[in-house]
Parts: sequence; structure tokens; C-alpha cells
Amino acid sequence: MNDQMISYTYDGSFEGLLSAIYESYYRHEIPLNILPEESSQMGIFTKDYNVKTNIEKFHKVYNSVREKISPLALRNIYYVFISDSKNKELIIYKYLKLGWKFGGDIDRLITDESVLNVRIISRKVTSECHRFLGLVRFKLMEGDYYYASLEPDYNIISLLALHFSKRLSDQRWVIHDLKRKLAVVYDKEGWFLTAIEQPLGSHLSAEKEDFQTLWKLYFKNISIKNRKNPRLQKQFMPVRYWAHLVEME
Repeated sequence: MNDQMISYTYDGSFEGLLSAIYESYYRHEIPLNILPEESSQMGIFTKDYNVKTNIEKFHKVYNSVREKISPLALRNIYYVFISDSKNKELIIYKYLKLGWKFGGDIDRLITDESVLNVRIISRKVTSECHRFLGLVRFKLMEGDYYYASLEPDYNIISLLALHFSKRLSDQRWVIHDLKRKLAVVYDKEGWFLTAIEQPLGSHLSAEKEDFQTLWKLYFKNISIKNRKNPRLQKQFMPVRYWAHLVEME
């Protein structure tokens, strides 16, 4: 292990974080910090290492957590990730290091700080998800779609999307996180995340075009191979990985 203190930076996505954890393992380094690029500050006594997101490396860590620790551990670290908790990256990193040592028994080690942190945070996120499932109120908009706005403490909009894409699969709808200016848009076949600055109902004359405009934006975005707007994609695990997670219900 390199004796020099090192901090890792990544792009802020879940894939990026697991890529950083992969790099730490194979570089035989214990990072002092793991931080999103925009939050990183140059330190006098530390060396920064910027980790580029690598989907192959992400898959290896993702599958390793699911198979060598447990699917529940995978769900829990994702819940910690979307909690936006301080030092969430190091909490996840320390938890996984222990998990690869003890396997599925890790969650019995409740005296360990990292295990306790993951348990407490994931339970808080789960609790808020269940609470908002009963609080979300949709209103029918002129463009024949349903719209709901909310301001959760945690970044749970992707979890709500998973739920409502099953429960309201025959309707078009938008769930808007006003606090983070992000929204989930669903069109009966799938959903995506996008940035929305203002509540849709705040410009009534344009309501009819809102949904169509959002989908045009979506198809424009997916035509660009390397999207560089972090507001639209980072912080959320892509839908294709949800099949391996334990549903919140």
C-alpha cells in the first residue's frame, strides 16, 4: 500500500463510486476520502486520484456485492448513496470492505460503526419511501398526464418511480422533486430522469405541451452517446440494475 495519503474523486454516479472502490482494491490503496469531483478540494498533504467511471469495473463490484455479500447489502448501499448523507462514500467503502471479509454475516456486526451507519441510514430512506407512497397526490393535467410534486429529505425519486411504474403502468405521469429540481417522467413503457426547474403547473398555458416536450428532450439526450449533464443522470442507478435489488415494499 502506498504510504502517501490519497483522496479519490469520481463523477458523482453510483457506477462511478463502485468504479472507485474497484480501483482502491486493485491499487492496494486506502483512500482518505472519496468525493464527487465538484466537491473535491486540493489538499496540501494528500494526492488526488480521479477515477473514471468504468462500466465493466462497476459490474464486477456490483455482482461481487450481490453474490459474495448479499442482495440486501446491495440494496442498502444504494439507499445510503441516495441518502446524500455526509461521507456516504466512505461509509459504503468501509461497509463493503468488511462485507467481503464476513460475507452475508456482516449485518450481524451491529457494533461496527460502518455496519450501524448503513443500517440506520437505509432504514431512514426506506421509511421515507413508504411515507411518500401514501403522500404522493397526482393531478390530471391538460396534456392528459398526471403530475405530482414533492420535497423529500432523501433522494428517493428513483425508488418512487420503481413503485409507480408498476402500480400506474397504464397511465402517463410525472413525479417532480422540487427540492432537487429533478423529475421522473413515465410514458406507459418506461421512465427516465430529467431536470425541471419549475413546477409544471406554474405555466398553465404550456401544460398541454409539457409532457411532449419532456419526451422530446429525453430522445434528444439518448441520441448523445456521452451525456455530460450530471444533473440528469448521476445519483441514480440505471433501471436495468433494479432486477437484482430487493424491492422496498
